[in-house]
Amino acid sequence: MKHHINFKVNGDEYSLAVDPWKTLNELLREDLNLTGTKLGCGTGDCGACTVMVDDATVSSCLTLAVSVDGKSVTTVEGLAPSGETLHPIQEAFIKTGAIQCGFCTSGMEMSALHLLNQNPSPSEMEIRKSLSGNLCRCTGYNQIVEAISVAAETMRENEPKEEQR
Repeated sequence: MKHHINFKVNGDEYSLAVDPWKTLNELLREDLNLTGTKLGCGTGDCGACTVMVDDATVSSCLTLAVSVDGKSVTTVEGLAPSGETLHPIQEAFIKTGAIQCGFCTSGMEMSALHLLNQNPSPSEMEIRKSLSGNLCRCTGYNQIVEAISVAAETMRENEPKEEQR
């Protein structure tokens, strides 16, 4: 028996009937055609399927779709919703050569977004720790860490400055 759920993805509202065993990854890729979120291992070990639900990162391959009822999901497509301007994280990944085969990239970028939302000035060790749930088969970790540092700096520079009194 399908369950009716209401939720947001990248700011857009959805109301769907889903099977109770359907994963969030399947819902995003198959029902909403948001294929930026990858399915890697299917066991929550690789991080390729990382998305944000409300303000937490989750493995969409292990998260049941029914669990996002009433919640807000952000996928890699939500980083640059217009498709015309990239998010600073995406720009930094390109600039530093952090994208090799690209399979891990969406999960890495979502983990980076979560980190930078929590800590706008992370140390290298904090960046590496935040990526501990994301695997890169191309061993591009140094470029990925550099990309997140570059993105953090850009995001801090682009932050609206408070008026001085």
